[in-house]
Amino acid sequence: MDGILSEKHRIVRRSVRSFCEREIRPIAGEIDREARFPWEVVEKMGKLGYFGIQAPRELGGADLDSVSYAIIVEEISRASGSLGLCVTVHNSVALYPILAFGSQAQKEQWGPPLARGEKIGAFCLTEPNAGSDASGIEATAVSDKDAWVVNANKVFVTNGGVADICLLFLQTNPSGDGKQISVVVAERGTEGFVVGDLEDLCGMRANPVSSIRLYDCRVPLTNLLGREGMGLKIGLASLDTGRMGIAAQAVGIAQAALEEGLLYARQRRQFRVPISKHQAIQMMIADMGTLVEASRLMTYRAAALRDSGKRFSQESAMAKLFASEACCKVTDMAVQIHGGYGYSKSYPVERYYRDARVTRIYEGSSEVHRMVIARGVLKK
Repeated sequence: MDGILSEKHRIVRRSVRSFCEREIRPIAGEIDREARFPWEVVEKMGKLGYFGIQAPRELGGADLDSVSYAIIVEEISRASGSLGLCVTVHNSVALYPILAFGSQAQKEQWGPPLARGEKIGAFCLTEPNAGSDASGIEATAVSDKDAWVVNANKVFVTNGGVADICLLFLQTNPSGDGKQISVVVAERGTEGFVVGDLEDLCGMRANPVSSIRLYDCRVPLTNLLGREGMGLKIGLASLDTGRMGIAAQAVGIAQAALEEGLLYARQRRQFRVPISKHQAIQMMIADMGTLVEASRLMTYRAAALRDSGKRFSQESAMAKLFASEACCKVTDMAVQIHGGYGYSKSYPVERYYRDARVTRIYEGSSEVHRMVIARGVLKK
């Protein structure tokens, strides 16, 4: 990658990797086992700008480009997939929509605390009967004088257990002729805002995924993001960036698995030589290395297109599909190289294997991405 990235990007990588090796990697296994959100590290990440990577400086952000964003998410995910998930969701589908579609007053109200990591953001779209089909949203917001009266049951909310500012996708014309999906911002602590129990997940265990429920919760009318009926437009624009972030997350997890596989293969001896000398292991290492580099290139390409102001929806979907599926293959091979030890929690590849699986589900499943990509290819 040295011939592709600028000196600025290489400096960003060195800086983030140094922080992650010092602050995140030593506790990554512990926070996974305990399913604990590490506030002590998150506070340090906020001061370094990791929660406002692309937010303008006047709002407290780092004002970096999309390639830097991908590198930062990749490096954090290399140390902890859970924290990488927190950072990418916060930046791409919580803070970004406010910056892109919010009024100046909304940007000034929510932008600085989000960009500085003082408050955590969440994207609340999925419901028991809505997810891949966003048109199935049943949550409602009815205007009453100076407020929206919101009733919603959002499930599998990433960052949900710690989120302060939630972007809710709701019907704002529930009794009208046409269903209008809109986005309303609700803040933790508002009467009627309830955080459900944390999900006991297979992987990404240090991210507090929960349900978010609102019962006759009165939210100011001024908390509408954009205009009524713009919900799907806002969601799709946010998910383009979000998918790029999940692709970067998958690259980071796969890179960590590759490194652990190489380390073990060089140390483990069978038939009087390190197993890295055996062709069967070399074939897996070759495939792992190729999949990681291909995933990284596709992710950076989507990021570079975004930086150039060009459409990148198709490239983002391709990067997310390829990187997430490659990540699952790479982590599986890393476990196979470790043999029985790979199935033990004593080695981090077991965690990488669990973390990898969900990357094929959130921010759009692989099946949905194939539909999106097919439509784009068929148009050419």
